[in-house]
Amino acid sequence: MQIPVDKGFDHTFDLLTEGYHFMRNRFDELGTDIFQTRLMGKKMTCMKGSEAVRLFYDTSRFQRSGAVPKRIQKSLFGEGGVQTLDGNAHQVRKLMFLSLMTEAGIRRVHQLTLEQWRLQSNQWKSGQEVILFDQAEEVLYRVACLWAGVPLKELEVAQRAYDLGALIDAFGGVGPRYREGRKARERTEEWIRSLIEKYRSGAVEGVNHALEVIATHRDENGQLLDAQIAAVELISVIRPIVAVARFIVFSALALHEYPQHRLALRSDDKFLEAFTQEVRRYYPFTPFLGAMVRHDFEWRGYQFSKGDTVLVDVYGTNHDPKSWNGPELFNPKRFLEETVTPYNFVPQGGGDPARGHRCPGEDVTVAIMKASLSFLVNELDYTVVQGQDLTINMNRMPTLPASRMIIKVK
Repeated sequence: MQIPVDKGFDHTFDLLTEGYHFMRNRFDELGTDIFQTRLMGKKMTCMKGSEAVRLFYDTSRFQRSGAVPKRIQKSLFGEGGVQTLDGNAHQVRKLMFLSLMTEAGIRRVHQLTLEQWRLQSNQWKSGQEVILFDQAEEVLYRVACLWAGVPLKELEVAQRAYDLGALIDAFGGVGPRYREGRKARERTEEWIRSLIEKYRSGAVEGVNHALEVIATHRDENGQLLDAQIAAVELISVIRPIVAVARFIVFSALALHEYPQHRLALRSDDKFLEAFTQEVRRYYPFTPFLGAMVRHDFEWRGYQFSKGDTVLVDVYGTNHDPKSWNGPELFNPKRFLEETVTPYNFVPQGGGDPARGHRCPGEDVTVAIMKASLSFLVNELDYTVVQGQDLTINMNRMPTLPASRMIIKVK
């Protein structure tokens, strides 16, 4: 059976201008959950839905090696990181990250987040307007460094936080936005590589933190990671924490747009968890993920050929009406009432986090979001500034409310 085709020579420009809705537009137009298109000159198969995600995370059929474009490795991920590995090499490297995600480690990141929000807000004056996104990136940069054991220099906070944000923002960028991400990647890798080398020489201490774990990690062959690769992986601990600033802004936006939930958030931890997960499902974060076909196979009558690139629509799967009741409605109670699986809820990837490619830092993300939400509803007295532009441009990847959420401290 022929996979439906998105006709035309190349649709890279359409992807960059349609953003999160690129795949949805074609699923709707073609009346399918799978289609073929051409992006960056390559044939690609696009899919959505829980069954597509289940297939996508079958490591006997798909590999990540060769799937991540160089332009993304040179900005967002870095070259040689865990996202580009497969098989035993991936499993050994993944276990390194999972070793950091202990219950004590999660509790610590939650507490650090609360502490850093309190310290940051103590600098604000009554009547002051602050851009929540900018503040969140700085707060989370401090959290990331403290949690990872990276020495924190106050004079560098603004620049380092900006650089880490620029790596993330370069994902869907072209021209100046992408070039800024490349420069930020170079600056950040130089800084962290030097730190790894100093740690290994004994000039920097770090005990039971990500710095120590990654600097002393041995690969599947028993060898220490090259300092450059170790730097890429330590950045892959720090950068995703800073990226949660986007979820924090979306959380604040949800509080503003659905104020009826504020009381429950103050008194019910289960509802706080459900609200956090609904923010991750409902608002746009990761647009899609890619893999390469290991060998020829057939699925549901469709032929997949070795070397083909497959993209799974993350945002579309989180909004798939086949998996969710009223997916376009913001409804935290769905996480208390509906069936949630690693295949229909994929805000940071899907599948088994212990064995597959699902993000190992999801628990950290949730802990940071819950701490930040608790701070916003219980400890910070503020109003949302009227007249600002809170629209979300779905054509931009990654995206935010246009105004980046301006609040006024009471």
